[in-house]
Amino acid sequence: MDFTIERNTLLKPLGHIYSIVERRNTIPILSNVLIETNSSKVSFTATDMDMDIVETARCIVSTQGKVTVSAHTLYDIVRKLTDGSEISIKLTDTNLEVSAGKSKFILPTLPVDDYPIMSEIENVSKFFIQSVDLASLIDNTKFAISLEETRYYLNGIFLHVPEANNDKLRAVATDGHRLAQAEIPLPNGAENIPSIILPRKAVGEIRKLTDLTDGSIEIIISDKIVKKYTHFLLIQEMQMPLLENRVMRV
Repeated sequence: MDFTIERNTLLKPLGHIYSIVERRNTIPILSNVLIETNSSKVSFTATDMDMDIVETARCIVSTQGKVTVSAHTLYDIVRKLTDGSEISIKLTDTNLEVSAGKSKFILPTLPVDDYPIMSEIENVSKFFIQSVDLASLIDNTKFAISLEETRYYLNGIFLHVPEANNDKLRAVATDGHRLAQAEIPLPNGAENIPSIILPRKAVGEIRKLTDLTDGSIEIIISDKIVKKYTHFLLIQEMQMPLLENRVMRV
């Protein structure tokens, strides 16, 4: 693998994905980011086994390939490089070589085959929602999400179409002491979506990404996984397992 990318173009996806990667992990591979190149793009995949984030950026690819390397180490290196510099990233044997100008760094890697990848989703429902509407649903309910891990079914936002008011998309959160509810007009295509609970950590990551686009966002939901797509300079993909929602009725 060998590619060249501008520093700010690389910093943006790394800044988004490294937040879900723990610096110290009992499973070493989960501290790494999976980097893959094709003809003109590079993708970065991070996971904590509960959530996947995949980001894609344009670059100049000399040799295609894939590698895993410490997400925090790579992010710290890129963050400290000169703004606007061209960064060359090359796989040499079992090390990743990162160079820009007079700076050169050699990073250890771990086998790509050991990196966990979430399975493809089936039986999906799709709809588009404006980023400002999704942000509004989150901002008006997330403060009431329970922090008690033992009550896992309250550790998220319940997103559903209410039976009695089926022209709305409703978000609800509660910690058992207070309840927050927000609604928006039902987006086109969301009429038959399954009721889901978005986990607290996923809610935080989705909210960050809504600030990065003023357009519409495509939401893809299956029985177990929800994907979120936004389209701008970078293409982002997020996958999150859903908590069971049968214990929560609103």
